[in-house]
Amino acid sequence: MRTLVISDLHLGAASGAALLSRPAPRAVLFDALADVDRLVLLGDVLELRHGPRRDALAAARPFFEELGRVFAGREIVVVAGNHDHALAESWLRAREESTTPTPLALEQLIPAAQASSMVAAMAEWAAPARLSAAYPGLWLRPDVYATHGHYLDCHLTVPTMERLGIAITARVLGRAAESFTSVADYEAVTAPVFAWIDAVARQAPTGSTLNGQSTVRVWRALSGAGGNGGGALTNLRMRALAGAFPVGIAALNRVGIGTFRADISASELRRAGLRAMGEVATRLALGDAYVIFGHTHRAGPLSGDEASEWRVEDGHANRIARDDHVDGRATDACAARLINAGCWTYDSYFVTRTPGESPYWPGGSVIVDDGDASAPPVLRRLLDDYTPEDLTPLQA
Repeated sequence: MRTLVISDLHLGAASGAALLSRPAPRAVLFDALADVDRLVLLGDVLELRHGPRRDALAAARPFFEELGRVFAGREIVVVAGNHDHALAESWLRAREESTTPTPLALEQLIPAAQASSMVAAMAEWAAPARLSAAYPGLWLRPDVYATHGHYLDCHLTVPTMERLGIAITARVLGRAAESFTSVADYEAVTAPVFAWIDAVARQAPTGSTLNGQSTVRVWRALSGAGGNGGGALTNLRMRALAGAFPVGIAALNRVGIGTFRADISASELRRAGLRAMGEVATRLALGDAYVIFGHTHRAGPLSGDEASEWRVEDGHANRIARDDHVDGRATDACAARLINAGCWTYDSYFVTRTPGESPYWPGGSVIVDDGDASAPPVLRRLLDDYTPEDLTPLQA
């Protein structure tokens, strides 16, 4: 079986940044599916934080209907992420209400109708392709595991709003991320945060604070990438923020909210995400599997990346030694190999004007071929020939 993995479509984003809502990028993706048996949509398929769910579903419907025609008779698997965690809510709720719930495993394969009404709608639109759900990930091959990657927020040293919410929830529940060893541990501290944001979005658009845009703007300003065109007052505020930022980070660390760093340079954002995902791979005992994820929108490893940053070696500082086995896979060591599928949204905050130059350039995908067990997953960037003018959001 040949599988194509893409992540972070954010269909329904109010910014207009979701490229697969547009015919030309869709055509590029559909061309890439010609020799593929299975398509995995690896989380944040829908943008459920920008307003009512019906709006995101209406925006997503044309994509799924066309995908169903192109991919007829083949398999689509939808994985929930943090922006669309609700895609798995019916299944998760039914499990919680069961008198004898089974432990949450690395892979739950869920019929569309049981996952949620939203996934059931996707399956109806995508017919005659076959659509189902998986959570929190799935094994594409005995040595290849795919998951959205939102669990990495539990270990992230970058103080995003979502990371702060997770840290506070973990403290209230008395469940320190340093002790996590299971999917259930991660769900216990992340699901309440996602549910709260989802509940706000059902009533009205969440605004830039909860949907992440404010955080991005602050990072850009603090890293010196925001330019100086905002006027004297704005520049003064940014200088004041830059001075206060390390003090605030130190205060958060002192009260035990996290172990954050004041460095939010582009290189540190990359390293922080990879360290955190490596921690997840270690704590979930993924062994030496290839671990495909998204979430950070930063594709890799790319030419020029430091290969060691993308491999979780046995000597990892926070490695958990284990002697057990999971689903027949040895877990006494962790040397996971990380691959980020990137995203399908165009965000001018993270890209340059040169097509394909930025690691955040959209159109990332990963090919996994289980016909050759020795062949590593291959990262492909499908939109590197597109210009900023081709990809700029249709609405501001």
